[in-house]
Amino acid sequence: MAPEALRATEDVLRRVQGEFLEMPGLRLTEPQARRLWNLDQASCTALLGALVDANFLFKTRDGAFMRVDSSMPVKAVRTRTRIAAA
Repeated sequence: MAPEALRATEDVLRRVQGEFLEMPGLRLTEPQARRLWNLDQASCTALLGALVDANFLFKTRDGAFMRVDSSMPVKAVRTRTRIAAA
């Protein structure tokens, strides 16, 4: 990769990370991210994948991306409710 292309990639990576850091709870689908950062599909897929691999972002069940430490994992808790016989 040419030095200019590498610098441009690093700039976009820093911008994306900065936006997720500045906006806690930011949640974007890949098409939304492509429009926001004006990226082609291959570049956006690679960028988001790299941020997931780096454990900076995670992908939700519905395909959106969120920052790892801005999320609150929800665990289903099973409880047994006893109904008192009257």
